[in-house]
Amino acid sequence: MQSKNIVFAILLLLPLTAAYAETPIFHLVIKDHLFFPSDFEVPANTKVKLLLHNQDASAEEFESYELNREKVIEGGRKAVIFIGPLPPGDYPFFGEFYPKTAQGIIRVK
Repeated sequence: MQSKNIVFAILLLLPLTAAYAETPIFHLVIKDHLFFPSDFEVPANTKVKLLLHNQDASAEEFESYELNREKVIEGGRKAVIFIGPLPPGDYPFFGEFYPKTAQGIIRVK
C-alpha cells in the first residue's frame, strides 16, 4: 500500500517538475547603473525567470509597478525574479536607486 502512495505522489509531482524545467530564463545585467538589455521580449501567457546580475559595486533595486515586483540586488551579486504568466503588453521597470538611468521595458508578445 505504501509503494502505491509513493508512486501516486511521484505522478502528481511530475507535471510540476516538467513545468519548472521548461521555464524560459532571461538574463539581465546591471552595469554602470543601466540595465542590459533595457528592452526585451518574453512570451505571453508564460511564466518566465529573470536572472539579474548586478555588476556594479553598489546595490540596485529592480522595481516595476506593472509587474508588482521589487528586489534589491547587492553589488556583485545575482538574484532571481519570476514573472508571469502575463498578457501581451509593455511592462516598464526601473532601478529604484538610479531611476534616471536604470530603466527598461519588458515586451510581452
